[in-house]
Amino acid sequence: MKKNKIAIFDIDGTIFRSSLLIELVEALVVEGLFPENIRDTYIRAYKDWFNRRGSYEDYISAVVVAFEKNIKGINNNAFIEIAKQVVADNKDRVYRYTRDLIKKLDKDNYYLLAISHSPKAIVQDFCRDWGFDKVYGRDYEVDENNEFTGETLYLELISDKSKILKRVIEKENLVLTGSVGVGDSEGDITLLQMVERPICFNPNAKLYSQAKLSGWEVVIERKDVIYEI
Repeated sequence: MKKNKIAIFDIDGTIFRSSLLIELVEALVVEGLFPENIRDTYIRAYKDWFNRRGSYEDYISAVVVAFEKNIKGINNNAFIEIAKQVVADNKDRVYRYTRDLIKKLDKDNYYLLAISHSPKAIVQDFCRDWGFDKVYGRDYEVDENNEFTGETLYLELISDKSKILKRVIEKENLVLTGSVGVGDSEGDITLLQMVERPICFNPNAKLYSQAKLSGWEVVIERKDVIYEI
């Protein structure tokens, strides 16, 4: 049966109970591909978030900066192997609500789209066994020696999830009728505004404020309890 309905999921903090990028950076440090002092780039942002004085978005942004400053010259094959190991170690570290929702939508013949700001290589590997039809993540240029140049590809597209959604709908001849979108931060707002059923899962303050204004579903999973607000 041809799929025409679409469901879009953010990955980090929405399906995966952490950030693939954070786990990857830590693994690259452990394996010696990244220097240990890379943590100095984001440790303050991490402490501010951990102590509830700063935002998680500021912390993640600092990790992205650290990653992109150190990826240049790293061999792509070595990078992929480490990414695979990170996924193998963390593949079951997921939220029950979104795990079960994906299974239901896949059974209902939805076209499943994943959009993440983590590197595409690790996002693809993480999503491989979840039935996703298409995966978007940050893509980094590799030179003729199979080493990263430090340049990010298609940055304008990956920075706007609504653009990705429009692109996939047009390319795959999908419809927004019956569409579902799941996100956890303000970066997902433009995407959630497009779908028929926007779900704000464990939202941050900015997304929660938008959800209240727009009447969107808010779902919280805390420990072993799932509840709607």
